[in-house]
This record gives sequence, structure tokens and C-alpha cells, in this order.
Amino acid sequence: MLKREPTGRSESELRPVLFETDINRYAEGSVLIKLGNTHVICTASIEDKVPEWLKGKGQGWITAEYSMLPRSTHTRSRREREKVSGRTHEIQRLIGRALRVMIDLKRLGERSITMDCDVIQADGGTRTASITGACVALAHALARMGLKHSGTVSAVSVGMKGGQVLTDLDYNEDSSCDVDMNFVITGENRLVEVQGTAEKAAFSKTDLDLMYDHALRAAAVLREKQLEVIASLKSR
Repeated sequence: MLKREPTGRSESELRPVLFETDINRYAEGSVLIKLGNTHVICTASIEDKVPEWLKGKGQGWITAEYSMLPRSTHTRSRREREKVSGRTHEIQRLIGRALRVMIDLKRLGERSITMDCDVIQADGGTRTASITGACVALAHALARMGLKHSGTVSAVSVGMKGGQVLTDLDYNEDSSCDVDMNFVITGENRLVEVQGTAEKAAFSKTDLDLMYDHALRAAAVLREKQLEVIASLKSR
């Protein structure tokens, strides 16, 4: 069995996952997710309005904003003040799509929930950590509205390197792997989105099936941890 540096975890093992809740006194829901050395603050903000194109339709909306703080990486990056990058825009849309599966939007009424996912430290998997953490923050906000979420959603990165499948890639693995994939999976093991790229070598359907199996097992672990945290929030 392959042991990965520097933690020595197995090829199918997630990095340590920790949720710290109620980290923001003002947000309707807030979570700090720590996925190894990737740390993301996720907050949910509720507003009694919807986008113009939804007015009068009797349903709500869930959207997301994502950002990486200037010193979340090895070198300082500039803040995206006036226009976000294509990468940021893509991740924001991905997070929003993932979270909208958690509730029938008509149950929100004409309200919007904005999820802010701010990366304070990055070591690979920032988009997957954002989705996994934002799920908990959103469930908290919905509970405060007296609404029940219809399920969970989590995300995990899986890759291949030298023919070996690796789950939950850190930065070094992500930047050197042959194949890089992200799986977004509901609590019922249904796929919301699959993103995959052959970074260095093309992959087969057999490879894809192996990566998918690893993603399902990792998603089950994440789901169990999410539900534990959500249950504790409901009791407060």
C-alpha cells in the first residue's frame, strides 16, 4: 500500500477533516472547514430579495462567492477587486450549483442565500473544501429559518499518478499528477458534477471507474462528518 508524504496516509485516505461552527456572530450560518492544511471560512447570508429574473415567481435562490485571501498561498496574490478571474467565476458557479440541490428553492420563498467561501490557507482542494464546508453552513442557516435541508452534498478531488489512484489531493500531488478530477456528490450518491482533466496522460474508462469508486468512499466519510455537525447545530 502506497504511503503518501508527508502524512503517510494511504492512497484512499482523506486528510484530517475538522468543522468549527458559529465562527461568525452575524452570519445566519458559519463554518470553518479544515481539510488538512486547506482552511476555508464558509458563511451563509439571507436576504429578503431575489434576482430580477426571479421576482414574482415565488421561489428563492442560492448563490456563492469564492475568494482566496492574498496570503493563502506561498506567495502573496493580489485581491480581485473589480473583476474576478475566470477560475474564480467557474468555482463560484460550481459551489452554487452544488448547494442548490440541498433544498426545493420554492420553500425559500422570495429569499436569497449567498454563500461566501473565503480560503484563508490553501494546500489543494480549495473548491472541494468550499462545497463540503458550505453545505454545513447552509444547513445551519436553513435550520434557523425553520426549513429542513433535503440532503447533503460534498466534494472530493481524486487523481492518478503513475497508475495509482490518490484520494483528496494536496497541492504537491495536484500539481504533479497525471489525471486530476473533482467529484461533487449528494448524500444519496448522485452526481452533481464531475470535472476531469488528463494533465499528463490520457485515462481509460477503467481508470475513471476506479477514481469514481474512491470518490464515493470519500464522500461517504465526509457525509457522516457533515451530518454529525449538522445534528449538533440543530440541538442549540
